[in-house]
Parts: sequence; C-alpha cells; structure tokens
Amino acid sequence: METETIIVQNTDVAILDVLTEALSSEGFNVYPVLNCDQDFIALIEHHRPHVVMLDYRLNGEVCKEICLKIKSVYPHLPVIALSCNYNIDKLYGENGFDNYIRKPFDLDLLYSILRKYIPGKELKKSAIAPTEH
Repeated sequence: METETIIVQNTDVAILDVLTEALSSEGFNVYPVLNCDQDFIALIEHHRPHVVMLDYRLNGEVCKEICLKIKSVYPHLPVIALSCNYNIDKLYGENGFDNYIRKPFDLDLLYSILRKYIPGKELKKSAIAPTEH
C-alpha cells in the first residue's frame, strides 16, 4: 500500500514541527519546507505528494504565485492554504487554492479536510493531545 505524502510549507518553525508530528503520527510521509524559496515544482516531481499545504502568511502574492505555478503544472493536485488572515475564506479560491485551514488550527478540522483529498486514508483523530498548564 502506498504511503500518502504531504508537502507542508510554513515560515513558523513551531507550527511546521506540530504539523509534521501530527501528520507523521497519522501515517503520512511528510516533507516539511520552512521557506518559500524552494522550487516547488521540483519538490513535487521528486516527492509526488497527494496534497501540498502552503503558509499564506508569508506574503499573499508570493504564496499566490507558488500556488498558481503548482496548479499550472499539476491542476489536480490539492493545494491548501494555512493562514491566520481573517479573510482567507474569501481569498483562498481567488488565489487558486483548493481549500484553507485557518490558524490557529484544530487537528480534527485538519484531518477532516485531508479526508476530502485522500478519501481512502483512515485517520486516528487527535494524534497530539493538548498539554496541561
């Protein structure tokens, strides 16, 4: 059985680490990317992901350009925006994204959205329990 791969890009190391851990614990092969200066087409060709997640915060225009470039080469590859932008629910479709996850994100919502794009994947739910303070 093929392991589903997700490329996750985020400029916040802590968020990138949490996403990588959460998705890895669900059995995904995760390729984390900290910066947006990567050649995403080359990354996609090399890793063959089922989903790409991009940090919309880095710069709306840069992120939009990356998404549109990905979609021009891989029109059926789901690209999800990760954003704390209050208007992301309006912006994601205009900028070529298939879906969005608003930060701070809920892992159950993340898994629910991923099920739309990887329907055969069984997910465990809440892989990371919140820590008590």
